[in-house]
Amino acid sequence: MWCPADAPARSRLVVEENREDTRGTSAALRTLRSPATPAPRATNRYSEGDYLQMITNIQNCPWRRQAEEYENFRATLTSCCDAIQNFVVSQNNTPVGTNMTYEVESKKQIPIRENIFHMFPVSQPFVEYPYNHCAVVGNGGILNKSLCGAEIDKSDFVFRCNLPPTTGNISKDVGSKTNLVTVNPSIITLKYGNLKEKKEVFLEDIATYGDAFLLLPAFSFRANTGTSFKVYYTLKESKARQKVLFFHPKYLKHLALFWRTKGVTAYRLSTGLMITSVAVELCANVKLYGFWPFSKTLEDTPVSHHYYDNRLPKRGFHQMPREYNQILQLHVKGILKLQFSKCELA
Repeated sequence: MWCPADAPARSRLVVEENREDTRGTSAALRTLRSPATPAPRATNRYSEGDYLQMITNIQNCPWRRQAEEYENFRATLTSCCDAIQNFVVSQNNTPVGTNMTYEVESKKQIPIRENIFHMFPVSQPFVEYPYNHCAVVGNGGILNKSLCGAEIDKSDFVFRCNLPPTTGNISKDVGSKTNLVTVNPSIITLKYGNLKEKKEVFLEDIATYGDAFLLLPAFSFRANTGTSFKVYYTLKESKARQKVLFFHPKYLKHLALFWRTKGVTAYRLSTGLMITSVAVELCANVKLYGFWPFSKTLEDTPVSHHYYDNRLPKRGFHQMPREYNQILQLHVKGILKLQFSKCELA
């Protein structure tokens, strides 16, 4: 990506946080260094102010999709992880008799017997793949007053994370269309009482997602398995429109190794980065909304952590700045597009 010579982004700010080989990377991506921004410390970590300056510079560059960069990155992702075949557990990729190894508790296994096997779709369920335009909607407070709802709802496929609210006035900012939404099992336990006394509330809440898939990490930790299976049986017994899918633990393990080579070495990838990676393989054009791990906007206005609350994530569990740095690079390279501010109404 290149900015016009008179653009403010001609000031230079380093984008890459890890020590990857940068041969073949555009000069704009490698250097972009601002005199107003202090040099990164030896630890290769930036302050929030550094990032906001970087994003200001990037915003002043016109974004263009770079087909070759997209194809190359997608091919690399496919060779390591192959979301099309391996993203969710299916009867095709996990036959009866398989000893499924957990993603994180890798010394633990669960035997796939008939009763579990029948929970899986026969094959990967994304029948309209490849999708043309996909929206990955994060839950950042930056979505409040963004007016991005209409644009999100025009997408061919909409990914969401962790059962966020989409009804009422908020829909004008976040949209209402959902094709796939992830479910953290802790939400089922804490918010819905493990589907005992609050089962009906849960069913009412997920009804707002229409025919969406509910995606759970049943095989990441053993503690997730029972809760994830309970979601499956609850939907089946109540004949809900939504269908349950399970992340394949081998896919998540391979994906973590892929991002580790890029410098993301956290205990676990965030759901947002997992789903963004999936979207790049499933979709020709990917746009991200609500990805904003900062406490304020570019205009210095305070931003809540989520658009619906200000509950912060567990410390040390994810590496949000490093992940965001990688997503910024994908934006700069024209592989996907990040929405940084309000959407323009047509």
